[in-house]
Parts: sequence; structure tokens; C-alpha cells
Amino acid sequence: MTVFRQTLGPTTYTFDHLVDLMAKASPRRSGDELAGCAAETDAERAAAQWALADVPLDLFLTELLVPAETDDVTRLILEQHDAAAYRQISHLTVGGLRDWLLDTVTRDDAADRLTGIRWALTPEMVAAVSKLMRNQDLVTVARAVQVTTAFRTTVGLPGRLSTRLQPNHPTDDPRGITAATLDGLLLGAGDAVIGINPATDSPQAVSDLLHLLDDVRQRYEIPTQSCVLTHVTTSIGLIEAGAPVDLVFQSIAGTQGANEGFGVTLDLLREANEAARSLRRGTVGDNVMYLETGQGSVLSADAHRGTEGRPVDQQTLEARAYAVARDLDPFLINTVVGFIGPEYLYDGKQVVRAGLEDHFCAKLLGLQMGADVCYTNHTEADQDDMDVLLTLLAAARVGFVICVPGADDVMLGYQSLGFHDALYARDLFGTRPAPEFEEWLTRCGLMSESGRVLPVDPSTSVLRTLGAGA
Repeated sequence: MTVFRQTLGPTTYTFDHLVDLMAKASPRRSGDELAGCAAETDAERAAAQWALADVPLDLFLTELLVPAETDDVTRLILEQHDAAAYRQISHLTVGGLRDWLLDTVTRDDAADRLTGIRWALTPEMVAAVSKLMRNQDLVTVARAVQVTTAFRTTVGLPGRLSTRLQPNHPTDDPRGITAATLDGLLLGAGDAVIGINPATDSPQAVSDLLHLLDDVRQRYEIPTQSCVLTHVTTSIGLIEAGAPVDLVFQSIAGTQGANEGFGVTLDLLREANEAARSLRRGTVGDNVMYLETGQGSVLSADAHRGTEGRPVDQQTLEARAYAVARDLDPFLINTVVGFIGPEYLYDGKQVVRAGLEDHFCAKLLGLQMGADVCYTNHTEADQDDMDVLLTLLAAARVGFVICVPGADDVMLGYQSLGFHDALYARDLFGTRPAPEFEEWLTRCGLMSESGRVLPVDPSTSVLRTLGAGA
């Protein structure tokens, strides 16, 4: 066990395990304070970051934060590690990796170089370097990473910003869901997915929603994919029953215990992946999983303890979830960054920082990452904070964001982005929807050749407008 010491002025700070050092080096957040692993002062945090900068990357391969003997996510991380690719960075410390990344993004071949190390990096290494980076560093490096995925649309291409259209309804009323879906489509949303959080997880109710979305998609020949965010076992059963399942959803986390709390195992997730791929419903690609993560979920499950029972910080545990995700090669993954509440991310500053960390870590590990830019009403945050995070993520070339009518999810009871927020980000950065979806919008007269959403002629019915090009 390695003991770390750092002297600042008259005080020497001691961190008696890598788990402890990583937690103390994390930017302040309420979840780590709740878990009892956060730095007690800003000075201690600075000392931890200084000490962490000098830690060799090799140490993360031998001094495990969560024991492999008791955790299948740790075993998966070790299996994924590419020793050959690692040789080009194996001499670096955590601080040296930060310098390497910031130097790489200035090169013409930055995207290729970053792609070349994605399997050399472990989630713990990526979490460690993120703790040493300013917000602008997280944006700059993430912006240089390119990851694309495809099903009926292609997400993650340069110059594109996709959206999940989230037409939730508190009683799963088909009329309410359809109205919200049409609202989003008319404002250019839905190219990543039209995804419903159902009010009930019953197979019949989920099947009804799947058929509703699939009918709309086929009737108007919309090049997108649908998903009802039910448990993975429900989706597998519906696939076997012949329901029109495009994407299989599941929340995942960074420890075996937390995933068991979600009712899943690695083998079950792989089974679902293969089941959905066997349907061959995609037209431009076969990425079929839709995964969600979020800082704090492991602590919520009381599955956050690592070596010697020490609490692991929530951001490192979040990064470990990305090992599970990349094992499945998903179409979409997003962090629901402010959804859990102030117990884990207390205010807008913490939500913004966590969103940038999650996006940076996931992309560096090779995932096409999106975000639910959101907060709950008992968090010390407001829509201005969400504007800041959306703008920073769009600058970092986030793959997609989630949008709900009026930025207010009436079923889940939290605040997210509205459809107009995505239009703001596209206008500001000159981005467009996925190319397949943009062609459909243009053909229907809903988007101009320059990429601007067009107003709907009030004399023309909504359905006729949508069906104009069909």
C-alpha cells in the first residue's frame, strides 16, 4: 500500500492509500462529503492534486481502488486494458498525461492519437487526470475526440449536435405523448432517439408505447430510432414476443454491487445486446444499446466502498461505469448529471463541473457521450446554470442532449432542456442534426437548406406537414 505525502507551507498532508488520494483530489462535491471521503479544506484538496500529479500511471494497474476478487467491473477493466497501446504512455505520471493530452490537441493528427490510446487507458487513469484539469481543459480535450455510432441515424459526426426527444407523460397517455413528439419533431428534435420514460414498467404498457412510437416513425418515414426506457429484462422479453424494439435501455454503474442493485449483471447486459442486434432493425449501423449513468448512483446503492472498505469518490466510480458501457459498444450513453439531487451535486457549479468531467472521461475512453443537462428543484441551481453547461458541452462537441417540452419533465419532475435550447446551441456553433434526419426535415419543409428550423404554415395540419415528403 502506497502512502502519499505533500507539503504545502508549514503543513504536510498524508494520504494513506490511492483511494484516499483520489477522493481528496476531487473538486468539491456534496456526494463525497456525504460519503466521508472528501478533502476537509481547499488546502488539503490542492495538496492531494499536487501529489496525484506525480503518481505514475503504472500504479493504477497494481494498486486497485476496488478489489478484483470481489468486483466484476474491476476484472473487466483489467481485461480491457491494451498493454501494447499502453506502451506509448506508460512512462507518464498523471500530471504528465495531462500535459500529453493538452499537447496532443494542438496537433493535426489529434483525433487519431487520442483514438490510439483509448484502450490503453483505464477509467481510474482518466478519472485521475480529469481531477487535475480546469474546465477549459476538459472542453478542449473532449472536443478533439471523435466517436461516431449508428443505427438509423449517425451520431457524433463533426458539425452535428443530436437530440433525444423525451415525450414523457405522467399516465403514459398516448395523446399526450404524441403531442409532445410532434412538438419536438417540428422543432428539429429526435435524431438521436425518441425515448420515453414509462410511468409503469409493465410489459404490456411498454409494448403499447413501443408500437405507438414505431407507428409514428413508419407512417412518416422518419429516420430515427425509438426506445422505451424499461428494465433490460423487460426488453428481452418483448424482443422474444416480437415487439418493435430498436434500442435496449439500461442504467449502469461502476461497481458490481451497484449494478446488482439495478438488477443487472455483465452477462445479462451482453445477452440483451445480442438479442437486439439479432433483430437487425438498424439501417446504417448496428449499435443497439442505450445506457444511462450519473454521479452518485453507486453511493445511493451503498456499493461505493473499495479496497479495505474505503469509500471511493463518486466521480471515479462514474468513470468505472464507462468500462461496462464500452464492453457493449452502445449507440447512445448519457449522464443524467443533475438528476439525483443536491445530496450528490449540491449546486449549479458542481453540476456544471460533473457534466464536463463525465463527458471528457467517456469520450476519452471511446464512448459517444451525451448528457441530460438537468437539475431537480431542490438543488441550488437554475436554468442559467443549465445554459452554461449546455454551452460548454456544445463547445466540447457533445454527441447529443436530452430535450423535453418546455424544459420541464412533467412525469419525472425535474428540469432539463427544451427544444429551443438545442436550437440555440446549433445556431451558436453552426451545428446541425444527424445527416439522415436533416435530409428528412428538409424534405418535409421543416428545415431550410441553411439548417434553420422553419415555421409551420398554420393553414396546414401538423400531420400533413410531417407527411409531405413521405
